[in-house]
Amino acid sequence: MNYNTYHRFRKIEPTLHLFFWVMVLFYPYIKNFGWEGDYSWNLGHELLALLFNMIPTYVMYWWFFPQKNKKFAIPKVILLFIFIETVYFHLDSSFHPGDIHPRWGMFLSAIVRYSALSVAFFGLYSIKQLYQKQLEIDAVIREKQVAELRILKAQINPHFLFNTLNTIYASALDKEDKTPDLLLKLSHSFRYFLTEGQKEHVSLKKEIQHLKDYIQLQEERLSNKIIVQWSENIDNYAQNIPPLLLISLVENAFKYSSILRGKNHQVKLTITLKKNFFSFSCENPFKDNALREIDPNWKENGIGLQNTRKRLELLFPNCHELDINKTNNYFRVLLNIKL
Repeated sequence: MNYNTYHRFRKIEPTLHLFFWVMVLFYPYIKNFGWEGDYSWNLGHELLALLFNMIPTYVMYWWFFPQKNKKFAIPKVILLFIFIETVYFHLDSSFHPGDIHPRWGMFLSAIVRYSALSVAFFGLYSIKQLYQKQLEIDAVIREKQVAELRILKAQINPHFLFNTLNTIYASALDKEDKTPDLLLKLSHSFRYFLTEGQKEHVSLKKEIQHLKDYIQLQEERLSNKIIVQWSENIDNYAQNIPPLLLISLVENAFKYSSILRGKNHQVKLTITLKKNFFSFSCENPFKDNALREIDPNWKENGIGLQNTRKRLELLFPNCHELDINKTNNYFRVLLNIKL
């Protein structure tokens, strides 16, 4: 159940009411149509009966059903039914001059009729209440999800900062000329965090540019130790996507590649978007025995992948696949999302 469904229901509700009362108005005529003598149709009489059917029905619908403590309202309803039927009895008698009907029979018939109409409208009232309750539940769930997403986004900043400052710190110790450039790229990344990262969605073009900035930062840091193979095939760069969704996956690839010995370790990154089907893949070399060289605080910090999993579950329930595996000394990540 969502707001649009409930809104559509509220828009057609007056039509449902009108259709119902039109059926009530013409029901006696339709019921007796074709019988010998047919039904003695009198529009004034039928409209009067319709009015005095509607009054108690809507009293129940708008006043009695919303009551939290209905048992104290029942005596008032009974008295109101008696009063309405008394007034109707006197007005209706003008359409039946000379007819004598037992009053108790008229009252009993009225109570049964009012009760039947009230039951019908109670069904409609119950449906509306179920819709409203579901909307309230959905609103609470959305608020909870927004709060969780804010927490997850907040976790990304210190995680990214920790890793990147390590990069700049190492560069500064070596007194390398590229340290100012690294600081500039870091400032660009934080500008993205503070502006675009706080939005619900950004264009895929901006998200890709942010990833490229981060990759360039790592390439400058790792020099010829890492070779990045970047591939993108996008049919709509304006497509919206949650910001900072992929950075943890990319960061993870560099984290484990940077501790390997040797040179020219390949990190393969591929992004595609075809007809709202988004796919991201990341592949990097990985060796279990190299994990011993990672700083324990960094190694045990599992925020990155855990963060991404939780965000995907909240943002794309039942319409995403995240496959992570380690085979043949390679760490592979494949993410598919139906946007």
